[in-house]
Amino acid sequence: MDKLTSFEEEEQEGYIKIDRYNEKQVQDIAAHYPAILESLGENPAREGLVKTPERVAKALQFLTHGYDIDAANVLRSAMFEEDYSQMVVVKDIEVYSMCEHHMLPFFGKAHIAYIPNGHIVGLSKIPRVVDAFARRLQVQERLTNEIRDCIHDTLKPAGVAVVMECKHMCMAMRGVQKQNSVTTTSAFTGAFQNDVTRSEFLRLITASLD
Repeated sequence: MDKLTSFEEEEQEGYIKIDRYNEKQVQDIAAHYPAILESLGENPAREGLVKTPERVAKALQFLTHGYDIDAANVLRSAMFEEDYSQMVVVKDIEVYSMCEHHMLPFFGKAHIAYIPNGHIVGLSKIPRVVDAFARRLQVQERLTNEIRDCIHDTLKPAGVAVVMECKHMCMAMRGVQKQNSVTTTSAFTGAFQNDVTRSEFLRLITASLD
């Protein structure tokens, strides 16, 4: 039996990957890369680099596709009236973003909580909000605040808490080259500005269910 192509394998699994790109944007970005490669001392015409400008352009478009997402609309698409007023915590949300200073990745986890005030939101929408802001050129401090503010302004909860822990390749691969350093940022509104509530949130995100 002939080996299945990757497309057929994906289709057999019930999943077909479809990549969509703005072709004009891809061409515009890719047009700059032969000169960049030459400036680095490379030959953009050699076999391994011929398609690199296009690949880089597509990668950058994907890594910054958050500019095209309205994070507030993501939340509004799954808001429900509910008489629940205890803390809702979604922790260990994977974060991948790009440092705007060096255009190198930073990645880690976000821990988010809110206290409903008449409305809850579909749990999958919170990670989607994280991605909407993370898939842009960012600094971790602003990313943390943007997630907090979006949830606070859209859901109107009694409080929002965001803690983010990330490793930055601009620190690990260059500069001070500290591979094991982790940057932690936090942002709170409403009830989470109270020491007791904030402490409960911090306990929950560090606790193990094992």
